[in-house]
Amino acid sequence: MKFLSLILISALLTACGDSYLNNLPSDEQIEQTIAKGDFAEAKKLIRLALTNDSLTPARRWDMNFRIEKMNRIEQDFSERDTAVISYIRKYHPDVTNEEIAGWEKSNALENMVINGEKWYFHSAGRNLFRIDSTARKFFEGANGRQSDSLDRLLVKYIPEVLQQKTGRINLENKTGALLAPVKMKIRYTLTVKADEVPSGEVVRVWMPYPRTDVAAHKDITLISASQPHYLIAPDSEVHKSIYMEGVAKAGEPAVFSYELSYTSYNHYNSFKPEELKPYDVNSDIYNQFTAESGNHIVFSENIRNLVKEVVGDETNPYQKVKKIFTWINTNIPWASAREYSTIDNIPEYVLANRHGDCGQVSLLFITMARCAGVPAKWQSGWMMHPGNKNLHDWAEVYYEGMGWVPVDQSFGRIFGAPDEDSHWFFTKGLDAYRMIVNEGISGEFYPAKIHPRSETVDFQRGEVEWRGENLYFGRWRYKMEIEYLP
Repeated sequence: MKFLSLILISALLTACGDSYLNNLPSDEQIEQTIAKGDFAEAKKLIRLALTNDSLTPARRWDMNFRIEKMNRIEQDFSERDTAVISYIRKYHPDVTNEEIAGWEKSNALENMVINGEKWYFHSAGRNLFRIDSTARKFFEGANGRQSDSLDRLLVKYIPEVLQQKTGRINLENKTGALLAPVKMKIRYTLTVKADEVPSGEVVRVWMPYPRTDVAAHKDITLISASQPHYLIAPDSEVHKSIYMEGVAKAGEPAVFSYELSYTSYNHYNSFKPEELKPYDVNSDIYNQFTAESGNHIVFSENIRNLVKEVVGDETNPYQKVKKIFTWINTNIPWASAREYSTIDNIPEYVLANRHGDCGQVSLLFITMARCAGVPAKWQSGWMMHPGNKNLHDWAEVYYEGMGWVPVDQSFGRIFGAPDEDSHWFFTKGLDAYRMIVNEGISGEFYPAKIHPRSETVDFQRGEVEWRGENLYFGRWRYKMEIEYLP
């Protein structure tokens, strides 16, 4: 009887094959369900769509990543209103429902309805006092105006660096002046938590590594590595990494590390705007780096209108850069960021929410610069200023006859600097406390990853996987230790 039932079911499936495929959820249906925040239903629809054996590998990968993306959004939006409002009341005890509603409407208090319930971004409360000027007054009333130790360092350090420059930039070497070297020893450790990978399986790890193809880095020396075998990515790769493998052991964390030393220089380009040559608009550099690219560098109507408003009739490329830099610095405050892999278009997200972290404002700057006809690209890695170690992103712009010039949008203008060159330093230069890792976004890894990346845009923390899955952030930790050498 059981055998007969199986035959009948098989026959029905065969007979109804066409109707079965026709009844599978469409992309439009899935996207509409995701847009409504009905993630549970969207995941069901995707899993049903994945039963279609005719899907290409690329299509199957894309659909699986939609599920992963929703999972990541749910991790980012993990705070209840009670926790967020409680945090706000620490600094604004008499906060009203009307104020909360207003901040939510302006996106200053970031939230999302997921599966019919309101969830707040995990840093929404802290970000509110960074983003909204009215809310910031309550925070400063309770804590006083906060003094930034990095600002205090830069306002003293940058003028001292620039005192060492010797005349104008040498246009022949196209590197600008390399000043005041800093020698550092770095120990980087990545630790995979115990039992995240089945015992006996190979753990694959990519860790950030300093590039050798940038003028500011000299004398990179690998001192030691935790694994006897490793691969260092060539400079032709977008993401510079050191790759290692290790076998997971039950009950034990998997630890990977390396130690190196190198000398890093302050990089400054001294020029007058009127000295810049007109662009060769037929060159490969100009065409590649003034074009749209991927999901995040898109000349939307919002971007085009903003560039027209900010840049106006300006024709000098440095003055265009300066106008864009100033507008972002004035209008887009820093705030803690959602994971980049959860955002479809980062510059549009920044404009909609009127805040961004270093990478988000850098992508906005790059997009606006390209739209304004100034070649621009991404650069990132680590900032390692004494007492201010962190992941960091910035940009570079290209000037004809000069080459690529750093622009660190999130470092902004140096207020309180004693001279104009120091005030505008980060429109023409980069300080020495950097480890430059990436020359672009969303590149391939060396060797290639099997599973989707944890960070789909940048590469600063590392990437981890085994043959069964990618290990997302939270399942491992990283640590960078810095020693400043004489």
